[in-house]
Amino acid sequence: MLEIEVENLDTHTVLRPQGEIDAYTVAQFRERIGDLALEPRLLIDLGSVPFMDSAGLGALIGGIRRIRDSDGEVVVACGEGALARLLHTTGFDRIVPVAETPEEALVSLLDTDSPEAL
Repeated sequence: MLEIEVENLDTHTVLRPQGEIDAYTVAQFRERIGDLALEPRLLIDLGSVPFMDSAGLGALIGGIRRIRDSDGEVVVACGEGALARLLHTTGFDRIVPVAETPEEALVSLLDTDSPEAL
């Protein structure tokens, strides 16, 4: 089961999925991240996602592309476990800033000089 929380703050929006993002839950995740395509600053907190398969990774990348196509900025926080290794191994962290904690991700997100690579 996947639960997705969205928190709209003054300076940014936080997307917090909780649960596995896989073939069974990817449509829900894809729809929710798509709903945020016009957000100027989005922090995706994957700290409560224990597993993500290739479908989930594809939905994440697709959602980030839509946000960036609308001139939005995105950062990801994911801790240091298996998901962090997946994002590093796939090269995801070369196209999107990835931080260990939401606090570190927020610093990157609010840094107006950060480069956009995707």
